[in-house]
Amino acid sequence: MRRLVWVRADWDEPWERRKPFVSAAIEAGADAVLVKPKEAQDALKLGAITVAAGEPAPGVRVVVLSARSAAEVEKMLKQVERLHQDGKKVAVLIEVASKELERAAVMAGKSADFLVAVTPDWRVIPLENLIAELQRAEVKVLAGVKDAAEAKVAAETLEVGTAGVLLDPRERGPGEVKKVCETFERLTLERLELVSAKVKTVRPVGTGDRACVDTTSLMSIGEGMLVGSQASGLFLVHSETLPSEFVEPRPFRVNAGAVHAYIRLPRGKTKYMSELGAGDEVLIVSARGDARVGVVGRVKIERRPLLLVEVEREGEVYRTLLQNAETINLVGKDGKPISVAKLKPGDEVLLHVERAGRHFGVKVEETLVEK
Repeated sequence: MRRLVWVRADWDEPWERRKPFVSAAIEAGADAVLVKPKEAQDALKLGAITVAAGEPAPGVRVVVLSARSAAEVEKMLKQVERLHQDGKKVAVLIEVASKELERAAVMAGKSADFLVAVTPDWRVIPLENLIAELQRAEVKVLAGVKDAAEAKVAAETLEVGTAGVLLDPRERGPGEVKKVCETFERLTLERLELVSAKVKTVRPVGTGDRACVDTTSLMSIGEGMLVGSQASGLFLVHSETLPSEFVEPRPFRVNAGAVHAYIRLPRGKTKYMSELGAGDEVLIVSARGDARVGVVGRVKIERRPLLLVEVEREGEVYRTLLQNAETINLVGKDGKPISVAKLKPGDEVLLHVERAGRHFGVKVEETLVEK
């Protein structure tokens, strides 16, 4: 789950003193910045980011309402309703300093789009209670934090964690924004089990449409994407990071195979290759099973000769179709790339195996056979 990072920059100091914090938020890839309403346009001049402020104004996409007492929360609920009627997104910021305020925060969370819980002296128990009470509500719970260490705790609370944080970086400085974003990026890494499967068949099957997936990230040797004709068995297709006498390396690219194939996305989802487009997220996986999120910059679909690869593991057969070219590689059980042009029966390649079926890209427990 990708966590949200909102950055606070609305305290009472001149704009020029707070401007570096807004710039840091944009440069680090934070999701939103909280400024004074009249400063929304100034913030947007620095770069594209969601702007939140205490009241509606040009450029403000999220209105943040604050409360310090249960009575203030009760009055706030009417404001939330009015703002929703005007088509505004609403965040409620509550200082959860007592059990009464915790109950009020739960009530507010059932009406608002975002609930920002600020707990005095950084107490975790109120966060746990809010997460538990609102886990089935549509609201996104954010924790008020002051540094990357507190952000990590918030993201791991009750294993589920908050949807994100509102960082107040005044004490640590603008550099803390990047630290929080990097902390959350590390938390989004997945670890997938890769197993070896024995090659049964390698044969040309004629021409078809294949997709190259170009990302905004550079991959290294051993990394690629999980692709296959069956969601139950996805092959680790190696990135074009290897030097060749035929073409220059393209370390941002995976020549991933035929357009019908599944490709693994973050959070356990899949898509058909033909559905991918610029801005989508894909999973970049290493031969060790370490996975990170990559963003698609472009998908190139072209007609090329295709090769069917069939492998077997524990009596199950898995298939994928790849471009028939020496620059296309799978990954052997030793973690090294192996060209499909040299692939032969008896070789072993890495596979990610799942037992559940898929419904619109989401894993489900059902009986499903894919041939």
